Amino acid sequence: MTHSYRQPGVVLTDRRFTVPLDHADPAGETIELYAREVVASDKAGQDLPWLLYLQGGPGFGANRFVGRSAWLGRALKEYRVLLLDQRGTGASTPANRQTLPLRGGPAAQADYLTRFRADSIVRDCEAIRPQVTGGAPWTVLGQSFGGFCTVAYLSTAPEGIDTALITGGLPSLHAHADDVYRAAYPRVERKVDAHYARYPQDVERARRIAAHLLDHEVTLPNGYRLTVEAFQSLGILLGGGEGSHRLHYLLEDAFVRTPAGHELSDAFQEEVQTLLSYAGHPLYALVHEAIYAQDHRPTAWSAERVRGEFPQFDAAKTLTGDGPLLFTGETIHPWMFDCDPALRPLKETAELLAARTDWTPLYDAGRLAANEVPVAAAVYHDDMYVDTAHALETARAIRGLRTWVTDEYEHDGVRAGGPRVLDRLLALARDEA
Repeated sequence: MTHSYRQPGVVLTDRRFTVPLDHADPAGETIELYAREVVASDKAGQDLPWLLYLQGGPGFGANRFVGRSAWLGRALKEYRVLLLDQRGTGASTPANRQTLPLRGGPAAQADYLTRFRADSIVRDCEAIRPQVTGGAPWTVLGQSFGGFCTVAYLSTAPEGIDTALITGGLPSLHAHADDVYRAAYPRVERKVDAHYARYPQDVERARRIAAHLLDHEVTLPNGYRLTVEAFQSLGILLGGGEGSHRLHYLLEDAFVRTPAGHELSDAFQEEVQTLLSYAGHPLYALVHEAIYAQDHRPTAWSAERVRGEFPQFDAAKTLTGDGPLLFTGETIHPWMFDCDPALRPLKETAELLAARTDWTPLYDAGRLAANEVPVAAAVYHDDMYVDTAHALETARAIRGLRTWVTDEYEHDGVRAGGPRVLDRLLALARDEA
């Protein structure tokens, strides 16, 4: 069943699909996928090529655009767009603390979640493509983790893709999670240094908040336990174009004077709990490290283990001296499943996923080396979320891929740059640039 409705300049249609939970068992259990079709109002009756958008994450549903915002306006000039909620996200059989107990205990939940990686997402796309396009290949736009899925798509079913466009999402084809995070911590440190260079007053502000958290137990209004490590993880903001400014505004008025002394303000706590909670995207925490797992090695809380190789991120040690507190970002840690009430019921499930060794390959290097699909990728210089060296190595491994390496944007360039980014990638893919 479909439902169509209008927003300024566009016609939207809700679409739902049924696909196998396990594509290796097509006659077995099924799940439901949701996608939103978008077409320009003045082109609604036209036979247009399709563009499939794969959201970043993992764990986030597709953007809920209003009208022709961000890159969508440019895409609608020539495409009918499908905004897919990847399995387990948005309205596509969501996986969270409320729904996962329907599967059974933690072991059954972990088994279930092994089918929520890029390989299954690609097979979902191929399962619904004939219903959407009538069998014609579509253009795929993958942002961040959506780019990882696009590379998996090129490895698995390149015949389904007319053109592949990737923004900040070229994965390493072979790196283990340890390699990913070993490259990530120095990048994060550079981003923190740049933030303090822009806002030197934030050095003392961050140290003061960290010292308060080391001396006081703070529980946010939603039940989140705000530890100093959780505070440091707000550094995830620094990977976005406006992130440094947002972090600065958050830090500048963190305390208020009360009869009991200075305390973290309600306004600060409200904003922090919104930034730190995984209630809206728990899959990000549950399968984040699993998106790098494919060599029969456990991820084993990789980001937490590798952090030990970088003692400069230890807040307690930092506060014994006068150096700046380092923030972290784009990493998942076991303590998050103690602090976040949306994750606490899933702690054992997360432990079982971290210990798994039966991960299968996500990419086919041989097939990528023989690629014939036009591919263009935006690579953001010193991207905090995706290592530039890994991305460029993969770019060289995909036959015919053309890159646009830029420092104009951070990881969210497809949002910030919108039409310009999409224009540039389409020109590259079409050999017009």
